Amino acid sequence: MDERIVSTEADNHESAIEQSLRPQTLSQYIGQQKVKDNLSVFIEAARMRQETLDHVLLYGPPGLGKTTLASIIANEMNVQLRTTSGPAIERPGDLAAILTSLEPGDVLFIDEIHRLQRSIEEVLYPAMEDFCLDIVIGKGDTARSVRLDLPPFTLVGATTRVGLLTAPLRDRFGVHARLEYYEQRDLAHIVARTAELFEIGIDIRSAEEIARRSRGTPRVANRLLRRVRDFAQVVGNHAITEDIAENALERLQVDKLGLDHIDHKLLLSMIEKFRGGPVGLDTISATIGEESHTIEDVYEPYLLQIGFLQRTPRGRVVTREAYEHFQMEVPIRD
Repeated sequence: MDERIVSTEADNHESAIEQSLRPQTLSQYIGQQKVKDNLSVFIEAARMRQETLDHVLLYGPPGLGKTTLASIIANEMNVQLRTTSGPAIERPGDLAAILTSLEPGDVLFIDEIHRLQRSIEEVLYPAMEDFCLDIVIGKGDTARSVRLDLPPFTLVGATTRVGLLTAPLRDRFGVHARLEYYEQRDLAHIVARTAELFEIGIDIRSAEEIARRSRGTPRVANRLLRRVRDFAQVVGNHAITEDIAENALERLQVDKLGLDHIDHKLLLSMIEKFRGGPVGLDTISATIGEESHTIEDVYEPYLLQIGFLQRTPRGRVVTREAYEHFQMEVPIRD
């Protein structure tokens, strides 16, 4: 039994703010301009034809707004959003139950779609192409296939590892949209908007400082803003100034480029123990105590983006730029 004492009014207020952080329309969505422009055309064309939107595949690093875009697509099409994830669908029957419960025009969002099992993918193919479901009834000689019609729907799949999708599944998406890391300007706008919703003051230089250290990712920017807000409320005057922002971010161990203590641990371990590489992914994982898929999906993309890490046939290699960032001498490799 949960005996915690909670403030219902405060919790409801905070929950409402958290919900309001997600934009509801494409016009409210900041950044990813090319993706927004294309989606707005596809959505408007589908509405003009009174059809469902073609299936959409959203891919890119985590935290860039794939889930938010799925919600916006449902809002713009004025339909309901149903949400699940690849690992949550364990049997073909689980997917069949979801598909048969959809209403005409609904958007089904499957996060981490690359983790769907192959047997479940095969159930999804006719559902995506022909809006029907093939179910086998009985066993052995008495088994027979029954085809159920499904209402037209839009599948929005999201993945951070598009290369792991099978070609048959990938080719059944009519719209492919890659989300890129955000520019600092757009992140600063997101930080300022979130601060306004949190009802805490922030100046443009402070918003830019948080944006600069957010790894080009809105999710990281909003997380850092929450923690900086804590410092502002405790040691400041409930307003975020540049000094408070810089002090808070330093105490959070987030440097000027947005590298945190795990990034530092990863790069410095490679430099100090393996002379900068090449080093295999599993060796890095064992050295720093992080799962290899976490390194590959969460940490590596940004380090590759800013040029601090390279992938080679022999393994990962730390670049000259990373050595210069840590003010260390670059070794002469054989």
